[in-house]
Amino acid sequence: MTDLLARIGDLPTSLLMGMLGLVMLADAVPLLGVLVPGDAAVLAAVVGGRPASGPATVAAVVAGCLAGWSLSFLAGRRWGERLRRSRVGGWIGESRWAAAEAILSRGGGRMVLVAPFLPVFNALLPLAAGGLRMSYRRFVSCAALGAVLWAGLYVVLGTTARALTGLLPGAPSPAVLTMAVGLLLAGPVLIGTRRRLRAMTGADVAS
Repeated sequence: MTDLLARIGDLPTSLLMGMLGLVMLADAVPLLGVLVPGDAAVLAAVVGGRPASGPATVAAVVAGCLAGWSLSFLAGRRWGERLRRSRVGGWIGESRWAAAEAILSRGGGRMVLVAPFLPVFNALLPLAAGGLRMSYRRFVSCAALGAVLWAGLYVVLGTTARALTGLLPGAPSPAVLTMAVGLLLAGPVLIGTRRRLRAMTGADVAS
């Protein structure tokens, strides 16, 4: 892990941010996003990058997420029902698709805002939003705010880990500290959000 982060740190900032943007775009695509460790990519960019790269990291994450979510939104707007009945829809699962629609119907833009914090649903909610004919302006404004909050959280975690590593003698690597702090902070938030969504929809929110 340490060697990998060192190699990441040697990359030019523009190349590192471009790669991060592409990873986040892939993370926002249904099915493909399940295979892409978006959280780990953001943390690696912060921990392995330069101390002043935080704003660039947030910009790269937001750009990649919005590009991927916009593509999913437009696909849902144009081919929503066809996709739902297709093999791709079968892989996603009717229960997840129905839960995403119920979440949006009851929560609207607020659920788009918290979508980045929900594994699986972060890629499915934009597709469902397009199918439900949500206004694109409303969708993209909520999605942008959610992406900024999500990216900002992980940038803060990564920056804090770097600072702690420099202050504590014999401290573990920044990656270890970042993952530990991330689990402590993000775990309760994620669990609480899932419980609230279950109460709203009466459906299981899968991870």
